[in-house]
Amino acid sequence: MINLGIIGCGHWGTNHIRVFNMSERSRIKALCDQDASRLKTLRKSYPDLNITSDYNTVVNDKDIDALVIATPTSTHYNIVKNALMKGKHVLCEKPLAINSEESKELLLLTKKQRMVLMVGYVFVFNNGIIKLKNYIDQKELGKIHYLNFTRTNLGPIRDDVDVIYDLASHDISIASFLLGCWPQSVCASAGFFLRKHISDIAFITLYYPSNILVNIHVSWLDPKKIRKITCVGDKKMAIWDDLDTSETIKIFNKGVTREPFYSDYGEFQLLPHEGEVVSPLVKLIEPLKNQNNDFLDCIENGRNPFTDALFAHKITKIIEAIESSIKNKSRIERVR
Repeated sequence: MINLGIIGCGHWGTNHIRVFNMSERSRIKALCDQDASRLKTLRKSYPDLNITSDYNTVVNDKDIDALVIATPTSTHYNIVKNALMKGKHVLCEKPLAINSEESKELLLLTKKQRMVLMVGYVFVFNNGIIKLKNYIDQKELGKIHYLNFTRTNLGPIRDDVDVIYDLASHDISIASFLLGCWPQSVCASAGFFLRKHISDIAFITLYYPSNILVNIHVSWLDPKKIRKITCVGDKKMAIWDDLDTSETIKIFNKGVTREPFYSDYGEFQLLPHEGEVVSPLVKLIEPLKNQNNDFLDCIENGRNPFTDALFAHKITKIIEAIESSIKNKSRIERVR
């Protein structure tokens, strides 16, 4: 049995409480939050648990094996560092830190302490995304030309990070998971319509190896909630729609065929072809449940999680390159 402490019991924290309470392999020992009204509610709901506003109390509890950190991004570095130093395994919500210096330090500390540090890029554990990756890996779509991501809604609007850290970090993690590699360079533009120093919309292009383009549109300022990926290969095309629970993935037997032979230039043609549309069965399991079970597996088996500190550090480096591109009027920036 793995004893857990959960630090930060807002929207995502309460989801972690629910999921870990359902597991027979884990037991929640302590909850921490700084909101007084939330603490009052937690004490009523969980009278047998240690409920506190001081995260150090949870970090220093020798009976606790692992911590879930679902606090504002600006607090992640200090809490994660203290937890690792105390020999606790950590599941931290994304992003791991607000800059690559902090994420690199946490990466090195994880190796030194030999603890599990998983970062909550939960879409990597989405069964629809895993199914789409299988299609890509098995060359069902052929050579991938490009991916297009749309992640929009009217809010929720964050105060501690911009829309790139909040939303685009998810899509960067998904794209790199699907393609099995990392972008080499980026360019981006952003809008600052609600506040001067925090972007609320962004248009991002990532340049991956093998001439694969990835486009990402994220927004807190949009009339419709959309969570969609279009994947275009030279054989077939696919759409993943997180909000369509009946047909999460659709595979389109569509493409453009280049005429293999022609006697003169006038006969050269690019011919569109269209075939059937297939919607494969995707087993609907809550991605957070998949992720948290994997976290427990990593602790029990001494395995390194896929979304580990190195994974999170690379995403932070990519975001820094994106922010640099925005500051330099959409200049193409290499990912260092």
